[in-house]
Amino acid sequence: MRFYTRQQVVFFSVLSAVTAAAIVYGLLSGLDVRPKSNHADAVEFTLEPNYSTDAIIPAQDVGVYNEDERENIEIYERLNRAVVNVTTETLALNWFFEPVPQKGGTGSGSIIDKRGYILTNNHVVENAYKVFVTLADGDRYEGEVSGKDPENDLAIIKFDPGDTELTTIPFGSSANLKVGQKVLAIGNPFAFERTLTTGIISGLGRPVRASGIFVIRNMIQTDASINPGNSGGPLLNSHGELIGVNTMIYSPSGGSVGIGFATPVDTARRVVPELIAYGRVRRGWIDVVPVELQPQLARAARLSRDSGILVSQVAPGGNAEKAGIRGGSRSRAVRYGRDVVYLGGDIIVRIDGEEIELISDYFGALEDTKPGDVARVVVLRNGKEISLDVKLSERPDNIYGN
Repeated sequence: MRFYTRQQVVFFSVLSAVTAAAIVYGLLSGLDVRPKSNHADAVEFTLEPNYSTDAIIPAQDVGVYNEDERENIEIYERLNRAVVNVTTETLALNWFFEPVPQKGGTGSGSIIDKRGYILTNNHVVENAYKVFVTLADGDRYEGEVSGKDPENDLAIIKFDPGDTELTTIPFGSSANLKVGQKVLAIGNPFAFERTLTTGIISGLGRPVRASGIFVIRNMIQTDASINPGNSGGPLLNSHGELIGVNTMIYSPSGGSVGIGFATPVDTARRVVPELIAYGRVRRGWIDVVPVELQPQLARAARLSRDSGILVSQVAPGGNAEKAGIRGGSRSRAVRYGRDVVYLGGDIIVRIDGEEIELISDYFGALEDTKPGDVARVVVLRNGKEISLDVKLSERPDNIYGN
């Protein structure tokens, strides 16, 4: 083995570095570093050692967008200004039991009218003490909740835009949607404002529980990414028309896993005018006290059926009583949870042909009715089915939280 002195090692190191530099210089000096062409679509070029970023051709000048990308870009640039960020404040009690404001929820909304009406989800503004709307230009306005429909998880916010010219989102239709159809979602997930995601319709007609006893029917299922903050934002078709309101996701982890749900726009089209006019949706009602049958209650009432809606009481002189529906007997009162239930009344098993097993079925069958409509109600009485025509009353406020 041969050893070298320190001076020899240094000499060889310097010699190696000089040789390498000479080789590199020789290679570079033989290259043509000029752009191959002056045309915008010529993307082949070689970088100079001290290149400037100005030498990189901007993507928008390359003309490489395909038809689908151009469609996405056009819809986003045309409509993103119609999507707002919604934030709320709620009231909480401090240590002295005094109400103090605190940060509430956040979500998205679609401007649907130039007068300042915004369509969003009810759960975005639920329990809100104050509501704030932030537009695309960053301007922030205080609004108010002018109407709520917990049954479909929809709400209307109104703010005064002053002289600001608002961009609105046009309503489409959800009647003829197809699985596989392209959709786009614009919203504010995790506070990233006006984010665009795309996907397809993965399913139609999905019944999804909104909250409590309410089940939203005919929901649109999509794999377009929907995350917290997207709620209330628009689901659009390839024409840029509103076909749904992004409402919820199915997620074991809390993030998007490609299963999102939107309330169909035809539902919104039906309820929005009433939310603006009355602040709520006026729906038909069978004026009875309905109780969902459970096995324990069915055994106590000695019933052969353990599903359906037991009529505990009937409003005296009301439409249900006039139609012949019978309530329970006060002599057969039982404690059921926190309530007193009167046994022996009719059991509602069908409304307008829809099977009624759960209280959510009962509300769902009446969701699209109006006061004054006539419903065909089938009840079970003494083991026999009886069909009755009931003129619907107006649903009272605060029935089961609605």
